[in-house]
Amino acid sequence: MINMAVISLKDIAKYLIKFIIFIAIIIGTFTYASKLKNNAGQIEILQKNTFLSCLNVTIPGAASINNEKKEKTFINIESPLKLALGIELEMMSFLSNEEENKNIANSNNTKEETKNEQEEPLEQAKTGLKTEVQSSNVPNKYTVQYNGVKIKNETKYKLTKEILTPNINIKTENILIFHTHASESYTSSEKYKYKPTGNFRTTDKNYSVIRVGRELDKQLKSYGYKVTHNETLHDYPSYSGSYDNSLKTVSNILEKNKDTDIVIDIHRDAIADSKYAPTVKIGDDYAAQLMFVIGSDGGSTKHENWQENLKFAVKIQEKANELYPGLFKPIILRNSSYNQELAKAAVIIEVGATGNTLDQSITSMKYLAKVIDEAIK
Repeated sequence: MINMAVISLKDIAKYLIKFIIFIAIIIGTFTYASKLKNNAGQIEILQKNTFLSCLNVTIPGAASINNEKKEKTFINIESPLKLALGIELEMMSFLSNEEENKNIANSNNTKEETKNEQEEPLEQAKTGLKTEVQSSNVPNKYTVQYNGVKIKNETKYKLTKEILTPNINIKTENILIFHTHASESYTSSEKYKYKPTGNFRTTDKNYSVIRVGRELDKQLKSYGYKVTHNETLHDYPSYSGSYDNSLKTVSNILEKNKDTDIVIDIHRDAIADSKYAPTVKIGDDYAAQLMFVIGSDGGSTKHENWQENLKFAVKIQEKANELYPGLFKPIILRNSSYNQELAKAAVIIEVGATGNTLDQSITSMKYLAKVIDEAIK
């Protein structure tokens, strides 16, 4: 018995269609690959076109959309699927460029900030320069004079020659600089512009007496001294209690540095007159005038060092009068201690007044450092 398989025309047509589709796919693949061979360098386009070809097979109607006229190697921008495919790449490119622009901007800002923060080249003071005190609307009153050093004595003590003779023995290797009224500032200038609050004050350390202290720190180090510059804002957020705050700071520092005798508290003259700008011209420089304020034991605080503090101020001002006459105004001796009981050569130095600029006050430090070095070396 012979077994015969009966194949219907329907089955033949089904297999024939599958065979034709298979052959068409093979032919289409080779034809497509041949075309892409001419554009071997367009890897990105190959990837996109391959993806579109898949879409043509799997999504009904996709071929009619994607078979629009296009240029030789680029997908037509009008194609909806091109938009769908390209938008993410374009956005990624845009975001990448934006990020790059931001990075460049940030880099430029950082460079600019670094440039602005860079300190100017150090210039030590020269001697033998012509010095001329500029006119001022506030008179420099004094009650005592010793070897050209003028002193305004506001205490009950009689200042004898013995008290004023600067025969002191102090350690000079280490110097401490700090600021009881650290927020005190000056008249804004072209170089140092800022917005003061209250009576010429700012918490920005780049525009207050702290910036002046930094200059003195730098200048003294150039002469070989070891300097500690404390930048604590003792008068912020409350001005009241400033001296109590600075007392703690200085006491802690001196406890760790027992070889420090020279302690300088840098202030700005508190006279509330923006037109008052005590200035001295030294060579071609305009410098803010300086003033020692020395405490005594006339107040409630026991102060055994006040005479040595005064002798130190006299010693420095003697040398200043020799090198740069008029750099200092008369010394003021008062009853308050100002925390000067903590060291043998503790002083307040008021640098300029509200009418002076930061430029002038910074310039003063160049000459003050030279005077200190000449006086104590």
